[in-house]
Amino acid sequence: MKSMPVAILQVIASGAFSVATLTPAMAQQAAAEPVQRVVVTGSLISRTDTETAAPVQVITAADIQRSGKTSIAELLQDLAANGAGTLGTGFSGAFANGASGVSLRGLTVGSTLVLIDGHRMSPYAIGDDSQRSFVDVSNIPFDAIDSIEVLKSGASSLYGSDAVAGVVNIKLKKSFNGTRFAADAGNSQHGGGRTQRASLSTGFGDIDADGYNVFLTAEWRKQNAIKVSQRSQYDWDDLDWSKRGGQNLTYGVPTARNGYLTAASSPFLYFQNPNNPINPATGKQYANVDNPANYQFLDPKCNFNLYRAGGCSVEDTYGNIQPETENKNLLVGYTKKLGNDWELAFKGSIFQRDNLSNRGLPGAYSPTSFAGYNVNNNGALNPGVGAMTTTFGAGKNIGTIANPFAGTTRLYGYIPGLDGASQAQNRATTSRFAVDLRGSAYGWDLNVAGGLTKSKAEIDYSGYVDRGALYSLLNAGKWNPLGGNSQDLINQVSPRFTNTLESKLNYFDFVGSRELTQWGAGPIALAGGVHWHKRTWNAPPSSLTANGQVASTSAFVFGEETNTAAFAELQATPIKDVEVHVSSRYDHFDNNHSFTPATSVKWAPSKQFALRGTFARGFRAPNPAETGNSGSFFVFNGINDPVLCPTGNQNAAGTVPTACGINPTYVQRPNKDLSPEKSKSYTLGVVLEPFKGLNATLDYYRIDVKNQIVTAAGNDPSYSPTFVRGPAVPIDISTGVGEGTVVGVPSVGPILFAESQYINAGVTKTTGLEGDIGYRWNLGDKGVIRANLSAAHTISYEQTIAGVTYQLAGTQGPSVVSGATGSPKNRAQLSLGWTKGPLDVNTTFNYTSSFSALDPSVEGGNDCSKAAQVIASRLYYQNLVQPGVYCKVSSFTSTNLNVQYKVSQNLTLKGSILNLFDRQPPFDLSTYGNATTQTSYNASLHQAGAIGRFFSLGLAYTF
Repeated sequence: MKSMPVAILQVIASGAFSVATLTPAMAQQAAAEPVQRVVVTGSLISRTDTETAAPVQVITAADIQRSGKTSIAELLQDLAANGAGTLGTGFSGAFANGASGVSLRGLTVGSTLVLIDGHRMSPYAIGDDSQRSFVDVSNIPFDAIDSIEVLKSGASSLYGSDAVAGVVNIKLKKSFNGTRFAADAGNSQHGGGRTQRASLSTGFGDIDADGYNVFLTAEWRKQNAIKVSQRSQYDWDDLDWSKRGGQNLTYGVPTARNGYLTAASSPFLYFQNPNNPINPATGKQYANVDNPANYQFLDPKCNFNLYRAGGCSVEDTYGNIQPETENKNLLVGYTKKLGNDWELAFKGSIFQRDNLSNRGLPGAYSPTSFAGYNVNNNGALNPGVGAMTTTFGAGKNIGTIANPFAGTTRLYGYIPGLDGASQAQNRATTSRFAVDLRGSAYGWDLNVAGGLTKSKAEIDYSGYVDRGALYSLLNAGKWNPLGGNSQDLINQVSPRFTNTLESKLNYFDFVGSRELTQWGAGPIALAGGVHWHKRTWNAPPSSLTANGQVASTSAFVFGEETNTAAFAELQATPIKDVEVHVSSRYDHFDNNHSFTPATSVKWAPSKQFALRGTFARGFRAPNPAETGNSGSFFVFNGINDPVLCPTGNQNAAGTVPTACGINPTYVQRPNKDLSPEKSKSYTLGVVLEPFKGLNATLDYYRIDVKNQIVTAAGNDPSYSPTFVRGPAVPIDISTGVGEGTVVGVPSVGPILFAESQYINAGVTKTTGLEGDIGYRWNLGDKGVIRANLSAAHTISYEQTIAGVTYQLAGTQGPSVVSGATGSPKNRAQLSLGWTKGPLDVNTTFNYTSSFSALDPSVEGGNDCSKAAQVIASRLYYQNLVQPGVYCKVSSFTSTNLNVQYKVSQNLTLKGSILNLFDRQPPFDLSTYGNATTQTSYNASLHQAGAIGRFFSLGLAYTF
């Protein structure tokens, strides 16, 4: 009995404190409460003992209120079992920006099944990395939730596809009587992020006395943005890495990295002078970029000397650390008792989230060529609009500005009149209409359910640049590079455009259960049923992206799937104290099928001790993004253009310098012949209750996943990219003399993209330990103390890529998934609470252990000197040696304090401080989750640190 506490304490001693007020399932049943039969997630058979053979973690409504959080997404991000591939709302560069998903045991959001009231919900209309389907948890309201059950075991034998790593079952309120109003407001200490929330719940009718209940819950929440500029006092948000031996990435500062030519606060003309004079200071000929006579700044606030000294820098006032969001949610429930113990329940809900994301500065005039991409819905991909350039010949006006130079001249600067770059207003609406009919007939407990669910994303784009239109206006002399252009011209250069994407899932479930006969030491219980769902995914590309007019997140999906399934579960107690479950399910999809059996055993010789174990097969069926008509763009490696930079030396004669060290774009293509991903999962654990009030569990898990659906590029040893190129246009070509260049037309145009198809090739194996301890100590008139710890330790996380196996536990890998979130070995959540009379105080500690910033699965990713650039194309130490201190991401702990005081029977006041000690996030140079803002922290694991200390006050009044 000592091994379990010792193992847990070892995790704690290594720093594994963390939090969100979470309790083991066994702790939810107080001895004084009447025992009821309930259906626990992971089984179809009702039971009185809620500590099942499979590990289940329960978050109650009271836990949610004590957390101090104001959104379910923030709460679930702190789950100890939530690992690599988790998707947080702070990931500004995500395909599914603004949404949030859970990744149990680090197997990505696509392998964690999220249910609402035990039934499937339509996945978000935009896939994670445009591939993985997941349910967006960011817009589920607090006050509509009764509890959340987290099944940390494979469960395809009961729930079907996607339940490879486990299941998160969000249970909404079944009924409500009376009226309750709640409101709270908060703000961050360092600016931005102001949050307001209000909710109203009202209902009438007692199900037992009146035979019915009707209730309504409405909630509104608004969260202001936190701008990058509001955290610029911190090193992780400071772009001048020259202070730390790296590159100065500050916008508008010329450095050797950018060839001393970059857009600054003033637009300027730059003359490509073939005959530079002698520099009197050195006695040598000026380099082109060093000759002040080759520049003409269009705004007198900037000149050559200021520019070269970094005095014409530009502050990013557009990029977000936290997006602006507004949630409006409505849930209506109706339950009616029918005759003969039958009950009909209806729930209708509409959850709406408005999310404004802004990824950085307005667009800049580009001195290089441009060619858009054309993505047709029939699957063809071709070069888009004709290539243009902002290089102007002698005597040619540059918009409304006369070219004063006697040769080829370039225009540098930011485009005036834009509200921001890559700005997207996303309205995500989730609707659900569900009916459940429960009752008994012929000795069977029956449940018939059906639902219509939909996720809809309406996106309004602004701040994008139609470079073809811009260059046409410049060449025609109609555009003023300094600003003052008419709104009509601005609309031509930066057109607003919209897009609507939908994901629908309609389902039908029929489940029956009953006790068959006595056998051994107890009854044999049988449950069985059928399931059907049809999913459609209609996510076209935006119109201006489809024709290559603007460059944006250009992914599209058209497809559907139909799933029919039959399943059964058998529970027995063959000998005293031994509980056995056997279950299996057959699923048929349009192009594939799966059979998934499972078994579990629990031996409880006493109330103080139990052993439990499970074995389950699982699967994830290919979704419409992988087998339908789809396409998306991605980058994954750095190369030298094999034609334009064949030697890798940017100064070699005939080389195009900008074609060296590039990250080419790949186009992800579907594959109708894909097979399902297959998994085997095992758990073995112990349940302890050595004395009243103390409950503990410790479980070992192993999950083997094979046949994973991955892209061919980087995963298929035989894959060789065929690059599609744009037209050849005038561009800088090296002369071979020093760093000299001349403008010329190369033999081929720049690389636009190469296609890469989905294949079945990936293999992942992960093992770990997960423990939960709950303690409740009654001090009599001094109150009650609560302590709950949930901890997870990853022993191993192996991934096999192109036949080579890599150990990724405790590293940045797998960095190709969801922003390179990293795979820390230890996460934990500790909650300490004290209640005395009307006062309730709760403190929670959120801990994530340190991990390596290297990814051995990426070519060159195990080299500390250049890890960030290789893994995530981060340029902090481009062409320099990255210091070893940045090759490890430090541990992070945040502390939350929540105080509630019940003033009267009706009124409760509360106050919270999140990140009480104002801990800043550790450096993570290899994550690309917030690469668009150039900040150097991990937005998925350490977002609380970027927000900083956050205060809130609230109240709740019951009528």
